[in-house]
Amino acid sequence: MDSIDRKIIHWLQRDADMPVAELAERVGLSQTPCWRRVKRLTEAGVIRGKVALADPRALGLKLIAFIAVKTNQHNERWLERFARGVSEMDHVLEFHRMSGETDYLIKVAARDMEHFDAIYKELIQIADLNDVSSHFSMETIKTSTAFPVLDGA
Repeated sequence: MDSIDRKIIHWLQRDADMPVAELAERVGLSQTPCWRRVKRLTEAGVIRGKVALADPRALGLKLIAFIAVKTNQHNERWLERFARGVSEMDHVLEFHRMSGETDYLIKVAARDMEHFDAIYKELIQIADLNDVSSHFSMETIKTSTAFPVLDGA
């Protein structure tokens, strides 16, 4: 990727509906070469898709929780079952295998504490877990879906 590709990614991460004419102007290209670059970046998998970002509060999802999971199971069969089960849960926003004391970190969105409890009960039925602890976001100070576009990346 060159500097123009990075600029394209920068702007599309902020507004994927930006017209090609406007994007081309911002990155210093004419429309056709800009469109070709977007197409190439998409085909190469750099641009994975385009989405609409919804406001969770407007959807009634007022509780964001981070669930830290510890397990003594570290075999492939257990992981496949756990990963598949957690990945199928609609309210799971992010699911990470971690280094350090926590084995997995799961971010979920829930309507309220009662709804979170139902999500929690569904989670602990998926596989044997050693320790599960939940942490609740009191305030979202920053959230972004845009990755930094670094030179030389």
